[in-house]
Amino acid sequence: MSENIQPPVAKIIPKILENLGDSRTDNYFWMNDRENPEVIDYLNKENAYYQKRTAHTKDFQKDLFEEMKARIKEDDESVPYLYNGYYYISRFEKGKDYPIYSRKKESLSAKEEIMFDCNEMAKGQPFFQFGGMSISMDNKLAVFSFDIIGRRIYTVQVKNLETNEILEDKIEKVTGTAVWANDNKTIFYSSQDEVTLRSDKIFKHKLGTKTTEDILVYFEKDDTYNVEIAKSKSKKYLAIESGSTLTTEYRILNADNPDGKFEIFQKRIRGVEYSINHYKDSFYIMTNADDAENFKLMKTLETATTKENWTEVIAHREDVLLEDIEIFANYLVVEERSNGLNKIRIMPWSGEGEYYLPFESETYTAYSTTNVDFDTEILRYGYQSLATPSSVIDFNMRTKEKEIKKEQQVLGGKFDKNNYTEERVWATTADGTKVPISMVYRKDIKKDGKNPLLQYAYGSYGHSMDATFSSTRLSLLDRGFIYAIAHIRGGEDLGRQWYEDGKLLKKKNTFTDFIDCSKFLIDQKYTSPEHLYAEGGSAGGLLMGVVVNMAPELYKGVIAQVAFVDVITTMLDDSIPLTTGEYDEWGNPNKKKYYKYMLSYSPYDNLKKQNYPNMYVSTGLHDSQVQYWEPAKWVAKLRTMKTNDTILYLDTNMDAGHGGASGRFEALKELAKEFSFLLDLEKIKK
Repeated sequence: MSENIQPPVAKIIPKILENLGDSRTDNYFWMNDRENPEVIDYLNKENAYYQKRTAHTKDFQKDLFEEMKARIKEDDESVPYLYNGYYYISRFEKGKDYPIYSRKKESLSAKEEIMFDCNEMAKGQPFFQFGGMSISMDNKLAVFSFDIIGRRIYTVQVKNLETNEILEDKIEKVTGTAVWANDNKTIFYSSQDEVTLRSDKIFKHKLGTKTTEDILVYFEKDDTYNVEIAKSKSKKYLAIESGSTLTTEYRILNADNPDGKFEIFQKRIRGVEYSINHYKDSFYIMTNADDAENFKLMKTLETATTKENWTEVIAHREDVLLEDIEIFANYLVVEERSNGLNKIRIMPWSGEGEYYLPFESETYTAYSTTNVDFDTEILRYGYQSLATPSSVIDFNMRTKEKEIKKEQQVLGGKFDKNNYTEERVWATTADGTKVPISMVYRKDIKKDGKNPLLQYAYGSYGHSMDATFSSTRLSLLDRGFIYAIAHIRGGEDLGRQWYEDGKLLKKKNTFTDFIDCSKFLIDQKYTSPEHLYAEGGSAGGLLMGVVVNMAPELYKGVIAQVAFVDVITTMLDDSIPLTTGEYDEWGNPNKKKYYKYMLSYSPYDNLKKQNYPNMYVSTGLHDSQVQYWEPAKWVAKLRTMKTNDTILYLDTNMDAGHGGASGRFEALKELAKEFSFLLDLEKIKK
């Protein structure tokens, strides 16, 4: 490594930011301008610095890339599913980055009809994301969407699947969600505010008409809500969902009557969330109404949808989180979470003989997948664990027989799940809370404090971090790393209260949980501060930012992806996507108690003169969720504050957004950068 290569120095232009009688000075506020050549120049200089400082790892990165790629079955395809007379399949071809979507009429031996070859669609584009498709009821047309920038701004078009012709109908700068009414000529789609990218409108488009004539069917005025449109599994209803962090409201319309008026299902009540499933003459409603914190299941006739008509199907339980349901003609399938683990419960409508699917491991995840038919006794579900590749399983709910339709192949001939140990341990935090940690490592590892360990977490929005398999992770495990997921508060891993205890004015529990999990792993001799690494992205990047301010001495290195680190400034700027809609998650900084609390942990505002761990920070210039300038400003300020000579890299993808590079192999190159950062710090090369 060339020690004399100096990092770029960002110019300082002090800007005073005032709010509620408090003033802060932001020396790098000027970076908040994507069009400013000086900003682009600074990002390019940081990239050049990163490239020069890591030049000695370039061959290793290529080796890691090839190693990870070699485990992936390149000519892979999904398990076909039958929908409205056609089997639908997505597949990859060897050497190609993007999926091909096809179908076969009535039989898997029928001729393949290629609907969309995303490799062709992506040609000449530095970024490409297929947004999805919806097939008309007569099976002749597909409405589809794609994004070529990475800011989640989509173009919607229609393809004639019989002639392969793309129709003239072209809807631009929308969210990418579009569904058909049952007349095969009316499309409903959602669009977003051009500045904030908040999804706020639902439009109706008739094939063959100008998009300027599209009819606005719903506008969500409340800027803390987003809207989307979907069609019920029964195909009978179109549903507009308005949702904020805490509250939902649906409007429904019979899909046979696209020119009718959407009717409110149950008007919004602040703090009440609900979701709806239609079957026969009834709706099934999952809701937290009436203090059902972990949700309950209700039922009502489609002719009487308001709350006073709802009757109970599954009562609220203090220790079980109701996550989802799947309805079949003879069975209700319930997805639950208890003690931090997924459970799948099979409940015959007859009321007799309900049971749970048996799962042995404590570091697994199980979930229902594509179940588009009511009249079947087959449940299709997925299963995987930290050491078990993912499987798609067809389970007969009557006979209890299961058929593994597909098991993820790990190529190369070296992988054997029996070489790895999976473990779930519980760390006790400073306030006495027990936090689960899921881990996987090679069986030959000794608990001597010398193992490199990568600790990952997210901890926001009630998003649970399930224990999933990763073939790429083997590149760390097989070099002696332990991989650990800390199921910290702010997620919903241990029920709804787990989320409530890690948001708003309790947000700091998320950060201290992570630190206490690190201390536990060190105390138990899984690792030591000389070998402990932390990783998080987006809101998990915020976690990384707080952790390095609070306990930098615990970590040898930190990976922070698309990090939300300038909390106050971002949450005061309602022109940025995801700001006003986030008030229920972080708090509204226009109110003093939230302002003071958020300011007390905001990573950018709390950088101080101290030693910091080695850090690799990544972002995307076109990120719509966490703007690139947050990590850029954070790194610039960090360079002036840290008192040691540890590594600090800012790596900006100039072509991508929040999800990183598009294409399955381009994403592996980004992973190779992260892994080489860790392995280089550990001096592991083999």
